[in-house]
Amino acid sequence: MSKPSIPKGTRDFGPAVMARRNWMFSIMRNAFERHGFQPIETPAMENLSTLTGKYGEEGDQLIFRILNNGDFLSKADGQALQSKDSKGLIPSISKKALRYDLTVPFARFVVMSRNELQFPFRRYQMQNVWRGDRPGKGRYQEFTQCDADIIGSESSLCELDLMLLFDEVLKELGVPEYRIAINDRRLLNGLGRSWGVSNQLGDLTVALDKWDKIGTQGVVKELSERGFSDAVVGSITALFALLEEPSYSARMHGLKGMLLEEDHEAHEAWTELQLLFERAINCGVHPDQLVFDPALARGLDYYTGAIFEVRVDNAPVGSICGGGRYADLTGIFGWEGMSGVGISFGADRIYDVLEHFECFPEESRVGSKVMIVQMDAEGVEDALQLLQALRKSGVDAELYPDAAKLKKQLKHAADIGVQFVAMRGEKERVSNVWTLRNMTTGDQAEYTTEELLKEMP
Repeated sequence: MSKPSIPKGTRDFGPAVMARRNWMFSIMRNAFERHGFQPIETPAMENLSTLTGKYGEEGDQLIFRILNNGDFLSKADGQALQSKDSKGLIPSISKKALRYDLTVPFARFVVMSRNELQFPFRRYQMQNVWRGDRPGKGRYQEFTQCDADIIGSESSLCELDLMLLFDEVLKELGVPEYRIAINDRRLLNGLGRSWGVSNQLGDLTVALDKWDKIGTQGVVKELSERGFSDAVVGSITALFALLEEPSYSARMHGLKGMLLEEDHEAHEAWTELQLLFERAINCGVHPDQLVFDPALARGLDYYTGAIFEVRVDNAPVGSICGGGRYADLTGIFGWEGMSGVGISFGADRIYDVLEHFECFPEESRVGSKVMIVQMDAEGVEDALQLLQALRKSGVDAELYPDAAKLKKQLKHAADIGVQFVAMRGEKERVSNVWTLRNMTTGDQAEYTTEELLKEMP
């Protein structure tokens, strides 16, 4: 008999972890709905053609393909099979895949449901996604994304609302020392034009996106290997020097001087981003929590405007949230001209951060607040009545199912994190009271049923 196991990059969640996760999800859900976002869900699997070509070359390699049903080899490409050409074989044996993210399925949903939706449409979605990434700390092959998107408007007020959503949710969760990093793909395009490398912009953004992992020298080496001239590499190094500036304002003004004066698109993006920072601060976001990061590229092909990423100082994982503006995401499904902007909360990484810094509050605990013990067989009916009264009052409660020794029942209550234990033996029945023990302090007192219900916080 084989030893039970689960695939690498996946996890089981026990009761204590699920209590914390559900607490996190409830805070996010309440914030989403407070901002007017409406919930949707999409299938775990999509047609492979829906997903491929949307995440760049590296992203496509991480998509989990699903084998066709039945005898899939009978319809396989014989030549590709014989030559062991995996890439050539896939189209004939796989037509579906697990979703890689929630954004592309959302675009597909919008196109298919456009006659039923009202635009601008504000959607939130909290579901699992799958990526064939190398598992590591904060990096899983199955994880939960919590997305919010506004589609059908080009107004930068949409970006502002999502920045405020970031700030509200992370504050309510108690995430410490977070920074909302912002850039704009139009500024990156402008730098590409300024440096004369517009035709190599893909290689440039891939390299820039690795800066926080491999540092300046690592990026310089990669750019040289990708064929960038020494002059261009020198200009890019000057870009990294801007990151030494502590304030977003100093960084932005430094970058403005790198743009071509006649580059209207880049200067328009710069002006919009400057206004976005000012409005966010006026709406209550602390300036220290806003970062202009001119090296922030995020390799996803569909971002065309503002780009977001949230990082936590001294955290055990990388970015915990991300997102950006896409000018025409639905165009990949035949409906052009629908601009939108969206963000994603990485629930699993946020959990890791809160656990690392021991930030989970008491309300995220697991277990009932009250457990009623069975002192003897005669007390079962009284216990059931108290159980129902507690539950009707909104108190999480349970009844120990067996008339075991009191020591065993109290140990069980302590093991599962119960706050209070209610007991009624023959003595209490005569007086028509309950003995209530505080499992944290060990204190106990007698209460009538009515008094006990009022005692519950």
